[in-house]
Amino acid sequence: MPEPMEVEPETVGKTDEEKAVLKKDEGNKKYSAKEYADAVKLYSEAIELNPTCASYYGNRAAAYLMLKKYTEALDDARRAIANDEKFVKGYLRASKCYMNLGQTEHSLNMIQKGLSFEPKNKQLLDDLRDVRTMMDHERQGADAYQRADYRKMEYCMRKLVERVPDCVSYKGLQAEALCMLGQYANAQIAANEVLQRDNKNSQAMFVRGLCLYYQDQADRAYPVFQQLLKLAPDFKKAKDAFKNAKKLEQTKEKGNESFRNGDYAAACNLYTEAASIDPLNKSTNAKIYCNRANANAKLGKNEDCITDCTKAIELDPAYLKPYLRRAKCYMDTEQYEEAIRDYEKITKMDRNSEYRQMLKKAKLELKKSQRKDYYKILNVAKDADEDAIKKAYKKEAMKHHPDRHGSASEEEKKKEEALFKDVGEAYSILSDPEKKHRYDNGMDLEDGMGMDMGGFDPNVIFQSFFGGGGGFGGGGGGGYTFRTSGSRGGGHSHGGFPGGVSFSFG
Repeated sequence: MPEPMEVEPETVGKTDEEKAVLKKDEGNKKYSAKEYADAVKLYSEAIELNPTCASYYGNRAAAYLMLKKYTEALDDARRAIANDEKFVKGYLRASKCYMNLGQTEHSLNMIQKGLSFEPKNKQLLDDLRDVRTMMDHERQGADAYQRADYRKMEYCMRKLVERVPDCVSYKGLQAEALCMLGQYANAQIAANEVLQRDNKNSQAMFVRGLCLYYQDQADRAYPVFQQLLKLAPDFKKAKDAFKNAKKLEQTKEKGNESFRNGDYAAACNLYTEAASIDPLNKSTNAKIYCNRANANAKLGKNEDCITDCTKAIELDPAYLKPYLRRAKCYMDTEQYEEAIRDYEKITKMDRNSEYRQMLKKAKLELKKSQRKDYYKILNVAKDADEDAIKKAYKKEAMKHHPDRHGSASEEEKKKEEALFKDVGEAYSILSDPEKKHRYDNGMDLEDGMGMDMGGFDPNVIFQSFFGGGGGFGGGGGGGYTFRTSGSRGGGHSHGGFPGGVSFSFG
């Protein structure tokens, strides 16, 4: 025979309504003790005994609220109101649920209905103030999103999350704003918090994929977007991001292929196309601009290369490669101060000894650039041999000798005399192997380097080439005839040049 059911003594002989009251009272004790799950169980038993009592549903809604089960709480609050239209606590519970679910319009509606029965209800009035503040943040956040003002959007979502921390919709939007601000670690943390509560939350999954995509990890972003689009095939933002990710990766790779094949012009065009696909993807676009800078460098377009490197750095200040490429371009175009600034930044980013040597070289080239460039004065290459230097000197000395400019204005004469002196000075350094070595290595010289030349006289050098009175160049040099007077005190002189050296021009 079955065992007889135990009957609680206090319920013996009582009606279902009376038993329901006892269950409700027990539930209230558990609620006061913060044992909300037990309270829910007891309220549920009370409801089974008396399914038309609004307060039982209201009490269970309150317990569900404390357990953060807002959907269940909302269902009970609505059932309470359905049983008793004037049950104000039902409206209060419903408004709280809607606020935590991020449905402020519905929350406002519940509050207004509750206030129609109790216009001075303090809790409802407090909630009215709160929900209006929330709606204002929502409006401002939506407007900021439309204007791509993600900093303002993040602020508004943060304020909403502070008020209702369990609202996954606000948290998801805050995560998206953080992602758009480039704060990928914080965005991932916020998205993961949402996914812990709702592992199929499409907004949080979108942010997770977007963070990977914007960190140039397209191969990891693809499966996230694919999984999301299976769950939410009409999620437009996810579809657009997935499409951009694939197109960007494909176009960039085509550019890389053209570069590898030596077709640098085509590579530039493809990199330009790739950079226009998604301007918000700063990390990938920084690499694309750096790649285009390399292609422009191959084409000899140093200024375009510098511009592209600058764009890459603006997009990703921690990206080392564009600093290196730009510094090299600055060196190639003799913009040494700019190169030094880049190499100083590079050595702070990476203390590689090779980079320190590059900085040292840039400083040396700057020092060398601040003196007279004797190679430019003679119009010869820096690797010119002794014979080329000698020929260049002959040519430049004859071009600028003051006797050739006797009919010129005084200003022009002074200019040519200065140039003639520079030509002789240049030759005195570059024709001397030891001085040339020191000059080429940026070392100081006692009697050169564009400083005090002591008793240097360019005519002495000139005379060493043409002493003997014969016509220069076998008569084929334009009719120039060199003469010496035999003494330094006589003959034709020009300013600081010694007498005894003169030209006649046929």
